[in-house]
Amino acid sequence: MASIRAGVARVEQHFGQLDILVNNAGLGANHAALDVTEQDWDELMAVNLKGLFFCAQAAARGMVARGSGRIVNMSSQASVVGIVDHAVYCASKGGVNQLTRVMALEWSKLGVTVNAVGPTFIYTPGTAERLDQPTYREGVLSRIPARQIGDISDVAGAVIYLASDAAKLVTGTCLLVDGGWTAQ
Repeated sequence: MASIRAGVARVEQHFGQLDILVNNAGLGANHAALDVTEQDWDELMAVNLKGLFFCAQAAARGMVARGSGRIVNMSSQASVVGIVDHAVYCASKGGVNQLTRVMALEWSKLGVTVNAVGPTFIYTPGTAERLDQPTYREGVLSRIPARQIGDISDVAGAVIYLASDAAKLVTGTCLLVDGGWTAQ
């Protein structure tokens, strides 16, 4: 965690302060629940939950001292629905939502909003291999009422909103950007 604290300190030293943190590091993996190893579990939790928490904590120290700041954690639609072969991922992203709520309860009264964004399948270089397969793509689209695969700008728009003054009264929530997947 020393590297996280040092990174935040460098940003604050260079820019004078850290106003917005977007916790966007994350891992995903397909494992049937019966096949998950302790190493699989620890690896996903270390990045998706532990790293996110300690980055938020390090950033919040300066934000709380100033009485203002925005923290946006990247969650997933998998935080609110189960997805076969993603037990650890779903658990880690559910944990992101809970941490987001607790941090919001503790820090909002001190001027720091804390929210999460929960995207559906977003077309990126990391998902292209699967989403370019017609059968896989159709399987995903069949679960999204809007019948669209998201792109990076869909997620960026949600993050920009939550980081802006337009969302000054929004805290402790996960904004789902999922085309209606979780509404079913």
